[in-house]
Amino acid sequence: MADFAARRTIMVDTQVRPSDVTKFPIIEAMLTIPREAFVPDQLREAAYAGENLDLGGGRVVLEPRTLGKMLDGLNIQPNELVLDLGCGLGYSSAVIARLAEAVIAVELPDQAEDAQRLLVENGADNVAVIGGNPTDGAAKHGPYDVIVLQGGAEQIPPSLLEQLKDGGRIGVIFMNGGLGICKIGYKAGGKVNWRFSFNATAPVVKGFEKQDEFTF
Repeated sequence: MADFAARRTIMVDTQVRPSDVTKFPIIEAMLTIPREAFVPDQLREAAYAGENLDLGGGRVVLEPRTLGKMLDGLNIQPNELVLDLGCGLGYSSAVIARLAEAVIAVELPDQAEDAQRLLVENGADNVAVIGGNPTDGAAKHGPYDVIVLQGGAEQIPPSLLEQLKDGGRIGVIFMNGGLGICKIGYKAGGKVNWRFSFNATAPVVKGFEKQDEFTF
């Protein structure tokens, strides 16, 4: 029987803490949430590797360092509502649920049902998973204090940015070919100002590719 709790500690001590993730609630959440519970059975042994885990269909569980650093930059507060886009089987939502008041997660219907079940089984009862396209978000539950995309993007649809509260933040890994950077966007006066956070890569989530109709 694999000692996943020990692996979790090693993951945090060797991948997350050394990457300047200092906020205690993030460290605690990543030490607590069983990452192996939110991946397909054949990936359980690899659950604590320092890499993106392929869930199929272009979805990944972001590598621990990337998720930790992005959450550190977003600085989610206990009274905030978070929109988690492309949550896969729910690992990111389970971590965020320990930082936020509530999480609305969006995933394609074929994985959304499994994600909701796994989240309930693992005690994340402040997460609602909606089956739908991550590019659409979930406007009827918003606006949101924080939006996170669990994967790469070449661009963000303006309709998603409209779901962010004024004063809210959005975390996205912007991909340009094989290179990517995580940026945190801050919304003020209806506009989002993006700031560089760190280098990271992830597959572009379907629907977040560059599309001509969004060029101005």
